[in-house]
Amino acid sequence: MDVIGLIGEYNPFHNGHLYHINEIKKRYPDSLLILVLNGYFLQRGEVSVLTKEDKTRLSLLHGIDLVVSLPVVYGTQAADIFSDKALFLLNQFHVEKVIFGSECHDIKKITRIASVQLEDNFNDKVQNHLKTGVNYPTALAKSINEDIQYTPNDLLGISYAKAIIKNNFPISLETIKRTNDYHDLHSNEKIISASNIRNKLKLKQDIKNYLPLSCVPFIKKVDQNILFLLIKSKILTSHHLNTYLDVDEGIEKRLKKMIKQCNNLENFISRVKTKRYTYNKIKRMLIHILLGITKDIAFQISFDSIQILGFNEHGLAYLNQIKKKIELPLKVNKHSQLYEFEEKAALLYDLITNEKTYDFELKNQPIIF
Repeated sequence: MDVIGLIGEYNPFHNGHLYHINEIKKRYPDSLLILVLNGYFLQRGEVSVLTKEDKTRLSLLHGIDLVVSLPVVYGTQAADIFSDKALFLLNQFHVEKVIFGSECHDIKKITRIASVQLEDNFNDKVQNHLKTGVNYPTALAKSINEDIQYTPNDLLGISYAKAIIKNNFPISLETIKRTNDYHDLHSNEKIISASNIRNKLKLKQDIKNYLPLSCVPFIKKVDQNILFLLIKSKILTSHHLNTYLDVDEGIEKRLKKMIKQCNNLENFISRVKTKRYTYNKIKRMLIHILLGITKDIAFQISFDSIQILGFNEHGLAYLNQIKKKIELPLKVNKHSQLYEFEEKAALLYDLITNEKTYDFELKNQPIIF
């Protein structure tokens, strides 16, 4: 049996995700799929349009055997931290390979770039290029001396490869070729990006052709006005914004100034944005401020348990088979900082979406499919 790992946010779960799962099953008919799932607030600073509970149920319904939670403290960080912690969890469950969607579809190239990025002086090269005024992806490309167009999933793939190399995880990587462009917000093919779907939701367009029908009823309305007011309140009442993760180099003054001049989140981000601070980095920064994730917490916090979100009978059988080999407890420590942030994230998510996900966190019981 092949034990295969996936890393997902499912914002929302769409036809591309279903294609990904089905292609893995075609490639490896005798396989068990383990998903590390990001929850309420996501890696690019988005608020999920599906609850963690609904994403778990939909994953199990469509072929995943075991779902494990990626804590919000790690799930809202930059690609390298996000990937490092997700791979750590998959390694705990003795996953043999991770299969992800990729634009370039070239594992050798992804692994080679990852190795270059792990060289001692690589970050210095990137910083030197950033000082010339180019954006981060361009600085990366220049530092590698390659004419490469970094796309979101390839960037994550490089981070997966770095995590495996750095930690010496016995995990191999494979890709499935993406059939759509992450940045395309207008196409109407059967498989389109999650960004495209969220944009259509924003424009109040029908999205049912792009998702499994089972997913459509669970889409939540994210109230951007409430989200903005919560962030605005936190910025205006925080005396030391620079203690929060990603708030660096004096940008706290810019945040304080611009928040008073704006009436919505899009306008605020566009006025704060610079070449150094990309749209996604600002969104992540704002989520860290909202959740109260400081630099000290981010650097010092560590796993003390693993939250199992759900499983089917195959997942349960595998869990029983290997649970003695897993280093961390599978019962969540409700006194840990990681769990406290999950509770806080659920409470804030409920305010923003008018849901009741906090009850799911309090029960802390795996979904049995």
